[in-house]
Amino acid sequence: MSTDHEQIRAMIERWAEAVHRGDLDGVLADHAKDIVMFDVPPPYEGVRGLDAYRQTWPPFFQWQEQGASFAIESLDVTAGDDVAFAHALLRCGTREELADNPENRLRLTLGLRKENGRWIVAHEHHSFPITD
Repeated sequence: MSTDHEQIRAMIERWAEAVHRGDLDGVLADHAKDIVMFDVPPPYEGVRGLDAYRQTWPPFFQWQEQGASFAIESLDVTAGDDVAFAHALLRCGTREELADNPENRLRLTLGLRKENGRWIVAHEHHSFPITD
């Protein structure tokens, strides 16, 4: 595994741990100022920019405080010289939600770019499969 793969994997794992802890600074740490994120809840056109991305997290943290989990189950990284992407499956839900649907996983896709020798997240996409 290349150094880039290792750096990206470590960065994503740090991000997921920050999400789990409700650490907003840690969540934002490796994201581009011009990030685009498509999330499970609206807005349907996504959010653009670090300030808009920042505003999406407090409601998630409040929900997570009810006992929800946020843990990476699998993570794959593909990296070139200055762009990369990663996709992961995460266990994300309350105990009740995970008990009711134990196979359900949050799908995560990240687009990254290298700026000044450092990997940052430029695109983030979260989704759940439709189950009804």
